This record gives sequence, C-alpha cells and structure tokens, in this order.
Amino acid sequence: MYLVGEALIGDGAEVAHIDLLMGDKEGPIGTAFAHAVSQLSAGHTPLLAVIRPNLLTKPVTLVIPKVTLKTMTQVNEMFGPVQAAVAKAVADCVEEGVFAEVDIENVVILASAFVHPDAMDYNKIYRFNYGATKLAIHRSLEKFPDAKTLTYEKDRAAHAIMGFKVTRLWDPPYLQVALDLVDMGKVASVLKQLPENDHLIIEAGTPLIKKFGLGVISEIRKLRPNAFIIADMKILDTGNLEARMAADASSDAVVISGLAPASTLEKAIAEARKVGIYSVVDMLNVQNPAKVIEKLKVKPDIVELHRAIDTEDTAHAWGDIVAIKKAAGGKLLVATAGGVRVNVVKDALKAGADILVVGRAITASKDIKHAADEFLDKLDKEEIDQFRVMTDF
Repeated sequence: MYLVGEALIGDGAEVAHIDLLMGDKEGPIGTAFAHAVSQLSAGHTPLLAVIRPNLLTKPVTLVIPKVTLKTMTQVNEMFGPVQAAVAKAVADCVEEGVFAEVDIENVVILASAFVHPDAMDYNKIYRFNYGATKLAIHRSLEKFPDAKTLTYEKDRAAHAIMGFKVTRLWDPPYLQVALDLVDMGKVASVLKQLPENDHLIIEAGTPLIKKFGLGVISEIRKLRPNAFIIADMKILDTGNLEARMAADASSDAVVISGLAPASTLEKAIAEARKVGIYSVVDMLNVQNPAKVIEKLKVKPDIVELHRAIDTEDTAHAWGDIVAIKKAAGGKLLVATAGGVRVNVVKDALKAGADILVVGRAITASKDIKHAADEFLDKLDKEEIDQFRVMTDF
C-alpha cells in the first residue's frame, strides 16, 4: 500500500495544511517512517501522534513539521494542538470505520503539518488540523482526485493562499476587450472603468505592444491583477522565442498570425503549451482557416476569425466554425473580431463563437462600463461562484 492524501482547512494564520502518506510498515512508507524518527533535523523534529501522553493513536502516525520551529511558541503549538488534532482525527477515523479495509497494525501514516509562525489561537489550530487530517485520510483511501475530477476542476480552481487568481477559459462565451490604443492614460482609464466579471478578458492590442513593448502587460496587470491578458503579437517568425517572451511578460495568451509558416505556428503553439499559456492563431487574411488548422501537427487553443479594421464596411462572415473546431479535434475556442457590435452578438454565438472580441465599441464609448455590460448581458452567463471553487467538493 502506498497512498497519498492532502487537505487544507481554515483561514488566517491558523490555516491547516496536511500532506499525508499512508503505507505498509514493511514498505517504503514504513522505511521513511523509521528514518524520520531516527534521523532528526533541527527545527523539524517529528513527533508521534498521541491523543494524550501514553496513548498512541492507531494506525501509528508521525507528525512532521513543515515550517522550521524557531520559538517555544511554535514548539508548543506543534506538540500541543497539532499533535492532539492529528492523533484524534486518526482515532476517530478508526471508530467511524474509515479503515475498515485496512489492517491498522500493519500500516503507518506520515502527516506533514503546517503551522504559520503567527498562529496564536490554539482552538482554531486544533480544529483546523483535525479537519485537514481527517479529510486527507479520506482522500488518500479514495485515491482522490480521479482523472475526471482533476481535469474538470483544474481550470476552475483558485489557490487559497497564493494571493491572486490565474484565470483560465473554461466557461465560454467570453467578452474580449481589445486595447488597440497608444495612450497609457487612456488604457488606464478604460481598465478602471471596465466591470469586474469572470467572463471579461483583456487584450493588449498590437498597436499598444508596438508602442510600449511587452512591458505593457505588467502595467495592465497592476490595474487588473486577476485578469486573463492576451498579448496580440501577431507572430510571423521566431515562434518559440516570441511565445516565450509573451509568457515571461506574464501574459496568459499569445497571438500568432495564421499567415506565418506552419513551422513557426507549430513552434509558437508548442512553446506556449510548454510555458502554460494559451496560443491564439489570428486568421486575418487567411482564406481557409480550417485547412491551416488541419495541417498543423500541434493545435492551438484559440482560433480568431478576424475582419480587419480597414474592411469593416463589409458584412460579417463568421466562416465555418464547426469545420474549424473539427479540424482541431474538437477542443478549440473560436473568437470573432472586427467591428463586433451588440446587435451581432447573438448571431456570432449561434454560429459557434466562444469569444467576442470588441474594441472601439467599448474603449471609445462615453460610458465604458455601460458599453461592456451591454455585451456581457448578451452573453447570458452567470458569474463563477468563487466561494465554491475555494472550498471542498
């Protein structure tokens, strides 16, 4: 047996995070258990989980401090409420039948416990560590998460401690506001007026990047730290290098021109995937987008059907979005850009669009928030429940 469990419960300085390993005494977990007890390190002294002195819990459990214990306050917290909480959680799991299929005499548990140096409230420390240990045990025995849960939740998740949210595009349709501007004062004004909405993403337009460089991404992020930001670089050459540059600038996606050679497209897409950002292929002036996508060995995350500003007097032609998605194997978002107005949103969505790219209809509006809200209302999407994505399943 070699089981792994993890759980975080609580908030503030008393938040509890347990990393748990469970396995046979005669296996690698048992060996690690023995080494931890016999090879001590300063500030990280492991301790057996006891419900009270002289009453060991079963399965035998070792509590290992994650944070270096530098003060007697920290030591007392680890050897007091944390130790008691972990031991009691294990014992209660025995009573509740959680270990019904496990021989508790032949397995051991390693519980790595986090205690923040500023934690003070013993009651919270105990309760949070009890809950985290119990949940970690359940998850280890259930082999949580399974692949289906993992792939479903990974882009919905918000890390409780990281301090900011990395937005992913898992719930289309979206409104993409294109900042095709060359005045940073205007950019700041637009960003401050745009509504906070889970279905609004921001594009650093090509003119903006040409004027100020990729450093403009950081300036946007200062005002909208949790936004999904696209760097519209329209890459035509050195695909891997420029995709990496976009990622290094903290963008969430990079735009490659569909007119670029196939090798450039593939290198940029592969590099974007490697560094964890989205790849967008802009089909401006491309006659057959589906054919371009079909021939690529690696597929982009987004295809943008783009009507040029200079040709906005022509009718909208969304193209065969179904064929484009099929050429990519089905997992693809399609964006429509170029003179998109509120009155065509429903038509674009009906044609299969996942992202509506809007520029001057919002950025040049006298009431930017109202203009953006009009488009968002047409998307007919509810805000994501951020409380749910922060809590247990």
